[in-house]
Amino acid sequence: MFNNIFKGKKIIITGNTGFKGSWLSLWLYQLGAQVIGISKDIPSNPSLFEELELAKKTDHHFANICDGDKMKKLFAEHQPDFVFHLAAQPIVSLSYEDPVDTFMTNTIGTANILEALKGIRKICHAVIITSDKCYDNVEWIWGYRELDALGGKDPYSASKGAAELVIKTYFHSYFNKPDSNIRLTTVRAGNVIGGGDWALNRIVPDCFRAWMEGRPVKIRNPYSTRPWQHVLEPLSGYLRAAQVLAENKVNIHGEPFNIGPNADQNHTVLELLQSVSQYWKSGKLKEHFEIEQSKAFHEAGLLKLNCDKALFYLQWKPALDFEATATLTGEWYNYYYNDRSAADISDYTMKQIDAYVVAARKKSNAWTQ
Repeated sequence: MFNNIFKGKKIIITGNTGFKGSWLSLWLYQLGAQVIGISKDIPSNPSLFEELELAKKTDHHFANICDGDKMKKLFAEHQPDFVFHLAAQPIVSLSYEDPVDTFMTNTIGTANILEALKGIRKICHAVIITSDKCYDNVEWIWGYRELDALGGKDPYSASKGAAELVIKTYFHSYFNKPDSNIRLTTVRAGNVIGGGDWALNRIVPDCFRAWMEGRPVKIRNPYSTRPWQHVLEPLSGYLRAAQVLAENKVNIHGEPFNIGPNADQNHTVLELLQSVSQYWKSGKLKEHFEIEQSKAFHEAGLLKLNCDKALFYLQWKPALDFEATATLTGEWYNYYYNDRSAADISDYTMKQIDAYVVAARKKSNAWTQ
């Protein structure tokens, strides 16, 4: 996979203790990389990072990306070949409770990572992750392209749009020069689901927490549509972007990319929950969901991405349809809560990675070679 480009390489992952960061750490470990993780804390209990025993498989550092001096020190010490910047405050509802912290983490924290990259003394390839919510979402029916306006009505979306502007500034001011050691790209993805997400105020973990306690889950916006995708879909996009950057056969330095499901794969929150609930085998709930009438804060009702640019330049395309996404997600949680022994969740998660690779090969995805 990925032309073995990550084997034996030093790779920094910020946000490595989070949901996506843990899956990415395990996959890169499986690919033979030397993973160096940076996170300020363990963000949930249970924690996928702890369940996968990633502290034993990676070189982990507790540090906050808002501490610019600490980031410079860690990057200078490790001199990575690749950087994947995932660390963020990712929850929309929390951005309303503490907007300043959201901007500090998502915008200034990203600037600190870019500053730290300036201290790398060898060629380094960086993939900076923002969000599909970085766009000024007017809820039109077609997908947003990478050249569409950035913005955001809520603090989280605005912080991600601002991060994209910071990245663009650093690219043109520092990294778009012949003597720069840094080659970078940004990737915009969102509404990722999959096993091992236990973050608060996210719909899938809220479901399985509720069902484990024998109660229905409360849904805020049952008819909001999202480009739902399994966590391994954007991760394969991140890894493919890093591969293309490193091989340099196509110049994507400084370019942003959308990574999302096919255009016909947008589904409502209610459709998602109806699909994943089929795989919950414990208890006898009469009703799996309850619809809440209150709406405490603004959330976009419709959001779609156009991913043609990723298909053309990265030769990346999604490998899973909506049902396969729901199946992998529901089966992981059912296995974790109802079927497993304590020691083998890491093996089960690796088997899901293997199954995803098989599905991607059937779609002739370029990174599977």
